[in-house]
Amino acid sequence: MPTPQQDLVPFRTAVRAWFAISWQTFGGPAGQIAVMQRTLVDEKRWIGQGRFLHALNYCMLLPGPEAQQLAVYTGWLLNGWRGGLAAGVLFVLPGMLALLLLSAVYVAFGDTTVVAGLFAGLAPAVLAIVVQAVLRVGRRALTSPALIVLAVAAFLALTLFGVPFPLVVLGAGVAGWLVHRYAPSWIAAPAAGSKADGPAPLIPDDTLHAERPSGRRALRVLVLGLLAWSLPVVVVALLTGADSVFTQQGLFFSGSALVTFGGAYAVLAYVAQQAVQTYAWVTPGEMTRGLALAETTPGPLIMVVQFVAFLGAYRNPGDLDPWAAALLGALLTTWVTFVPSFLFIFLGAPYVERLRGNRTLSAALTAITAAVVGVIANLALYFTTHTLFGDSTTWTAGPLRLEVPDVATLDLVALGVAILAALLLFVARWSVLRTLGVCAVLGLALGLAGLV
Repeated sequence: MPTPQQDLVPFRTAVRAWFAISWQTFGGPAGQIAVMQRTLVDEKRWIGQGRFLHALNYCMLLPGPEAQQLAVYTGWLLNGWRGGLAAGVLFVLPGMLALLLLSAVYVAFGDTTVVAGLFAGLAPAVLAIVVQAVLRVGRRALTSPALIVLAVAAFLALTLFGVPFPLVVLGAGVAGWLVHRYAPSWIAAPAAGSKADGPAPLIPDDTLHAERPSGRRALRVLVLGLLAWSLPVVVVALLTGADSVFTQQGLFFSGSALVTFGGAYAVLAYVAQQAVQTYAWVTPGEMTRGLALAETTPGPLIMVVQFVAFLGAYRNPGDLDPWAAALLGALLTTWVTFVPSFLFIFLGAPYVERLRGNRTLSAALTAITAAVVGVIANLALYFTTHTLFGDSTTWTAGPLRLEVPDVATLDLVALGVAILAALLLFVARWSVLRTLGVCAVLGLALGLAGLV
């Protein structure tokens, strides 16, 4: 078995491969995983199909962007620690730089006709993309009546009762555990593995990088990971104060990184609620625009939090220059969002085999994935209300609370763009990036014509 210093693939060759992958990671986690599948399994044959799915199953158990975690995991299998670090960093770097630039452009020129027109086309298109996400996840996740009930319950808990997102995830996991214990036939857990397809990999499974699990190793990884994760937040808190926007963002996005089960769409409802209503870093419309920007850049969709932090820090700079504050907030938020992924993989990789065979964990994950369908549906409703309507009111009745759009403020132009995006995605079966490009050009044309 190789030691952590041995490379099964020349390190420079691996870095070049991960760099090439990083610029192709559009289309959300499904597209990102497909790119890695094609490059690592089908073309280069560095890893077998079964081992690739093995890694993916483990990443699905974790909070955070599963595609980036899969990159860290496979990089670790091929080149040890430095392979995992290189793969994980390169996976997010292009998207981080691109969204940082786009955030600055939005702040500097967001009120111009050109930028307003682009967003008038992008924001309604996002509605169709989120609906597509609901359907895709729903087809895979809702395989029994019990799972459908969980999805509906999650949607109602968020939409009507305002239950915090972390409690919805926790409740779904507990429900999955209980159902598995007392009525296991109600939940059809996903299969434990899959047979490898195609030619055998160039690197046999039993020679891939591995480390023997031990308490000493786990403690070392945990201490180093927690220090790397928390130290920038501590330094910022000491330099700017506990009440500064930077400390608030560091703590909030550190917490949100722990509850991002089910991908970015699932946690965005929680992030939007807190960023808009609690902290007032962005407006509801700007959350939609941020998501549209994140959809057009490579890398994990959760990178939208960088846009949120950029705007929030720019508007609350404290004693700093607004641009310096925006850069600090964006970089700090990106750090605390993605560092946990490295910690989870390096800490848990040696125990993957044990976790993979645990039926109770599989049942809990199945239930959480079902609840995520309801969470994404709630996000779709939230974006629809704030994108297609100019105003809304809050209806309350005891514990019930529902945001109702004002029908008189319906934006017919936005509705038309949303319908066009839906036709391109569902009927013409265009890619997300191509659909967004067409809608952006249409929005620009409408803006220049004075219609938005």
